[in-house]
Amino acid sequence: MARELATDAYVPTIGTLPRHANDEEALAWIRRQMGRYHEGAGFSFVIAEASNDTAVGQCGLWLRELEAGRASAGYSIAPSVRGRGFAADALTALTAFGWTVPGLFRMELYIEPWNTGSIRTAERAGYAREGLLRSHQIIGEVRRDMLLYAAIRPTQ
Repeated sequence: MARELATDAYVPTIGTLPRHANDEEALAWIRRQMGRYHEGAGFSFVIAEASNDTAVGQCGLWLRELEAGRASAGYSIAPSVRGRGFAADALTALTAFGWTVPGLFRMELYIEPWNTGSIRTAERAGYAREGLLRSHQIIGEVRRDMLLYAAIRPTQ
């Protein structure tokens, strides 16, 4: 799955997985994901197909702003299995998990405006569009606009 994600034109530009990663580079990326919790960065999970436990992607909950009650989420699905609902299911599960983290009240997604698949995923998982952040971050050496989507902890 990691090797396939590395062949995607976009995925390597938004994280630490090298473009066209070889076996060694893909395993190093997996090890980095496994260490995210111990580093205090957040949680990284494999997304697996329920019927056969095959890895189909990765998702993460990043806690850099937890002291302010916020976290960001992200997800990537291997190109060969996109369009089958894995991302929305994973984001829904990740969001439910996030609400178990003490002090977390808001989860955010940053999505490029052209990424209609990710927009559909966010909306299916219950995230609401809050606005456009112009020139928000650098991706692939280019400053990009990002849509901000968020989910707010349900009231008890």
